[in-house]
This record gives sequence, C-alpha cells and structure tokens, in this order.
Amino acid sequence: MVYQLLIERTYKEKEQMKEFDVVVIGGGPAGYVAAIRAGQLGLKTALVDEYIGKSGKPSLGGTCLNAGCIPSKALLDSSEHYDRVKHKYAAHGIKAEGVDLDVGQMIARKDKIVTTLTQGVAGLLKKNKVKWLQGHGRLELGMHVTVQPNGDDAAAEKVKAKHIIVATGSVPRELSNVTIDHQRIVDSTDALNFDEVPKRLGVIGAGVIGLELGSVWSRLGAEVVVLEAMDDFLTMTDPEIAKAALKEFKRQGLDIRMGAMVKSVEEGSDGLTVNYADNDGTHAVEVDKLIVAVGRKPHTDQLNADEVALLIDESGYIHVDQYCRTNIPDIYAIGDVVRGPMLAHKGSEEGVMVAERIAGQVREVNHDTIPWVIYTWPEIAWVGKTENGCRQAGRKVKSGSFPLRASGRAVAMDETVGLVKVIADADSDEILGVHIFGAAASEMIAEAVVAMEYRASAEDLASIVHAHPTVSEAVHEAALDVHGQAIHI
Repeated sequence: MVYQLLIERTYKEKEQMKEFDVVVIGGGPAGYVAAIRAGQLGLKTALVDEYIGKSGKPSLGGTCLNAGCIPSKALLDSSEHYDRVKHKYAAHGIKAEGVDLDVGQMIARKDKIVTTLTQGVAGLLKKNKVKWLQGHGRLELGMHVTVQPNGDDAAAEKVKAKHIIVATGSVPRELSNVTIDHQRIVDSTDALNFDEVPKRLGVIGAGVIGLELGSVWSRLGAEVVVLEAMDDFLTMTDPEIAKAALKEFKRQGLDIRMGAMVKSVEEGSDGLTVNYADNDGTHAVEVDKLIVAVGRKPHTDQLNADEVALLIDESGYIHVDQYCRTNIPDIYAIGDVVRGPMLAHKGSEEGVMVAERIAGQVREVNHDTIPWVIYTWPEIAWVGKTENGCRQAGRKVKSGSFPLRASGRAVAMDETVGLVKVIADADSDEILGVHIFGAAASEMIAEAVVAMEYRASAEDLASIVHAHPTVSEAVHEAALDVHGQAIHI
C-alpha cells in the first residue's frame, strides 16, 4: 500500500512539474535578455530571479537596473546638473542665485527611473511569453532547477529544462579588515541612497565604481578622499588617458591617493578613522562615511555546483568555451559569472548568442571589440588594446592622438578637457584600439567599435567624413594623426 502511494505521488509530481525549453537563472541584463530572445525565437522559456528591490518587492534587472548601472547614471546626471548650475553656467551668461540642493528629491528621481525600467522588463517578459519564477534558482541533477520562492514559509518548486542558462551575476567584494555595517561603512548600493551629503567621504578603491560614486558626492559638496591600493591609476586604460584623467579628477577636487593600503577602520562618535599605509609610511584620514568599492566577484556560491559537477574555478567563475557552454551538456553560463569584463552589454550579447545557438542559429560574440566606459565627467571610454598591451602581444604599433582643446565644438561647449587616441598596427594599419577621455566619450566610442568589428584601418577611419562642428571630429583627427596628417593641430 505504501509503495503504491509512493508511485502515485511520483507520477503526480511528474505531471505537475513544469517543463521548459529554456530556464534562465538570473534576471539581470544577461539573463533577462537571454530569456526575451529565447521567447522571441519561440522557445518555451522561464526566468528565475531572486532579486528584491528597494521597495521590498521582487524586481527584475538585477544589480544593473536596481543598484548599479542605471541608478548610478541617474545620480551622476543629477549631480552634474547641480555642478553646472553652481560653477559653470555663469561663464555662459546664466546667473543663478540661492541654488538649493534637495537630496531626497534627487534620490526619488533615481528610484522612479529604476521602477520605470524594471517594470518595463517585466512587461517585455510577459510580451514574449516568458514565465517569471520569483525566487532562488538551484541546479539539480537531470536538468532540473529548484526554485525557492522568497519567504521562509514558501514551498519550493522544481522545474525541468531542456537547456539551462546560468546568469546569476556578481556581488560586491569585501575586505577582511573592514566590516560593512550599511550605516557609516557602506557598499556601492548603500552609497546610492544617502539621505544627505556627507561632509567627509572616504572611498576605498579607485576603479570604475569608486570613481563614479566619488564623483557624484564630490559634485554635491562632499570632501572626497579615494584610497587605492595599486600604485598605478586605472591600469586597464591607456597610460596617456589615465594620466590625463588623474590630473583632471584631482583638479575637480577628488583627493586620490595611490598605493594606499587600508589597514583598519576605527569608529568614533564623530566619525571614522581610516588607517592606511603607503611608500611613505602609515597615515590616517578622518571621514564621516566610507564606501567600500573594491570590485565585484561572481555570484555562484549558491548554485549547487558541486552536486551537479559544474566546473567553477577558485575565483568563482564558471568555466565556459567561446560559445558560453559549460562542462555539462545543455547548461550555459553568461555575464558576470564567466570570463571577460563584468559589463552589462557584454552579458546581454552573450545571452542573445546562447539563445540563438539553442534555437539552431549561428551567432558569436567578439570579445575583442567590447567597449568599456567609466561615467565620470569627462567620461572615459575605450575598445581594444592599449599600446602597452599591443607591444606585450608582440605587435608593432603606431598611434595618433588629438586633444579636445583643438576641437571647435568642444571649445564652444566649454568641454575641452581630454583627448582621443587611435592605435593601429604598424604594418597593416588595422585599428587595434581606440581610447577616449572627454565629454560624451560613451557615445563616440561606438564608431570605433563598428570600425574595429569590420577590421577597418586607421586610414579608413581617417577617410570617413565627420560632420562639422562635432566632438566626434576628434576621432577623425586622431586617425589622421596616426599617419602624421592631422589638420587642426
């Protein structure tokens, strides 16, 4: 009798179990884009996501839409407007007196943008018939995924998939000697929700996140000190660009201290004392709040990888091939959990590639032409290799550059800080890298990406007619300068 009941229960569970062509775990830019594309291709698709938004409710878009790319850009934009009113508009004959700062309204605007976009993603999933399963996704043997809904009392659900895409994203790295309390010592998410401008703000880490958050609160009036353990500034960028950027950020008021290794943080009634060491000895700096921005790591520790024998390296990255296939047939991994830069657009393109390959189409992602952007002001953007990187790879190169101070449009805009640099192969003239520091660099870099994707030469780029006056003419002039033919300098 008991045996018969077990058999009936097994058959009942099998009948009730939902089956999908594709199950995506993770609702960030990599995961939701993969799910939408799979839905567009006619694949029965489910998206499992556990993210809880600021409102306390499930929210799609992952870190990027909720607490990263989008909200940080919203605050960067707001803070730049404030800075312009306070310090730049007078030169244009625009005088403003009694300018007040409403941090609460600024945060509310940011939150509204996040809500609009995350709800938009939910609408796109519905439009493309993607089932949104709210909760934590866990890999199980036999191409099953267990979904544990948010909430302690909620019962888990198991679904079956023909294909699984892991896109669980990344989480902030922590320091062993600095405890984040989310009050005075905070992470990047907390730093997007301050209710007032701290008088003295410390930032550990002079990478993308640290510089962007430091810029936001510096523009709004905080005294910002940035402590970076590495001796060289922005090592992933071209040294010429990094040098120019460091000079400008310091001129703007960011106190960037390189080679500063944080040893401890002491909490007092009046603030925090950050103790650090550099080549000149030990030092201390007093701050009211401290942002820990030392990078991110893959969020893969709760996938149940060991039980299903999913191959993950010691840093938490899932091993994949060029098509994002893992060591387990029909399980893929994309975005921040795999090799390559932790960039939303990189993850999204991998998601599209995987969905299309599952559907039997041919698709690849060229990781050599993925653009990077740091949304300070001026912005920093690049694609391809640096000069040093080319030489280390054994490539002989030639380069050209053009300063924005020689750009008519940049002068008219009063945005003359920065330059464009084009690096090309010394023999074939193929463009190997383009690096931009300047206003709207994030928009201008797209031209370089297209050129490199089609393996254009510096001469090709120099031969393209650019509208005048535009800041993008600087790209044209830098390409001309590769052959010593720049016109306007």
